[in-house]
Amino acid sequence: MWSRVILLALVLLPGQALAGAKEKVAALAPAGLVFVVDSADKELLAQNSDEPFVPASVTKIVTAWLAMQTLGGDYRFQTRFYLDNARVLYVRGGGDPFLISEELALLAPRLVAVIGKKPITGIVLDASYYPADLRIPGIEETNESYDALNSAFSVNFNTIAAVRKGDSVLAAETQTPITPLAISQFRARGPSGRGRISLGQDTALSLQYAGELLAAFLRRAGAKIDGTISAGTVPENLTPVYVHRQSRALSQILIELLRGSNNYVANQIFLEIGGHRLGGPVSLEKSIAVANEALAAHGLTESIHIEEGSGVSRGNSFTARGLTKVLELFAPYAHLLRGHDGGANKTGSLDGVRTLAGYANVTGHGRVRFVISLKGNNGAMRFQLLRAIESGL
Repeated sequence: MWSRVILLALVLLPGQALAGAKEKVAALAPAGLVFVVDSADKELLAQNSDEPFVPASVTKIVTAWLAMQTLGGDYRFQTRFYLDNARVLYVRGGGDPFLISEELALLAPRLVAVIGKKPITGIVLDASYYPADLRIPGIEETNESYDALNSAFSVNFNTIAAVRKGDSVLAAETQTPITPLAISQFRARGPSGRGRISLGQDTALSLQYAGELLAAFLRRAGAKIDGTISAGTVPENLTPVYVHRQSRALSQILIELLRGSNNYVANQIFLEIGGHRLGGPVSLEKSIAVANEALAAHGLTESIHIEEGSGVSRGNSFTARGLTKVLELFAPYAHLLRGHDGGANKTGSLDGVRTLAGYANVTGHGRVRFVISLKGNNGAMRFQLLRAIESGL
């Protein structure tokens, strides 16, 4: 008799707990979208779940899934170097999103070892892999680092980190030499004290800074540079003397992307999805076509609308059921997802939009997939709802 009562209680507990979770969620955010499914696609909690929502940076989960599908985790971005008979150094950018100071410190001595230490008579930067008129929806002409220009050849996420001390501008990072353009741009547009600014949407400024920083690292490696830095294209008769493969595989870059939520990195990767599959130059149209092909294969074209890869655009629109399906497809790569609270989740924030999606472990239900979307600016509420789900289900 008692064993039957105990068994009945154990059977009823998950349902009772589920009802408790629903009540907690409704009390905390009655207008919020909350959707939770288990590994068998059983809906455990569905509040306002049929409303399409703006995903903000949760979009980066979709971009990461597309990248793993199209490029693969071992993919490495490449930058090619050429040298003509007059010792003009040509650089053809390949859209490397992590061409940062630490990477230039690896690259420079390898390049100098190949080309020797005779004077370089000029540096020509070829950014033709990206169209000059490329514009990402939602990216604005501001000094903010999250509005950085996407480019075939740019350094440090197309941003400048510096510190202003009186009339002087100094490097804010020990690994990054200060350059003339960095000084002038930070003096003109940077904040008082320490900060990081984008180079706006000016392709010429972006290339000039990339060239100056590359030259600084080449000099550190023992090269002598006598000529100027300019934009141009690589002559057809030249072959590369050195091809630099990014030291980070794509899977490592995606970990940094999903943790740091860098819009520039997200769209460099999103653009490469189209460029790799359909050939250069890259374009949003090519990447959207490849994305829609992958989404269509899983019946997701109506539920996942994506027009750029970072989530900065309010034109991106998801449904909760569509995103939980992507999370199911992304499950083999879920180890790349490392939220600020230690969980396997990703946040998204725009003015009036706060989102959270990912995976959670729930007693009685194992690993679940969840989507939370709130209209407002209360970022902490997302995690209160997640804690209610984890404790209530």
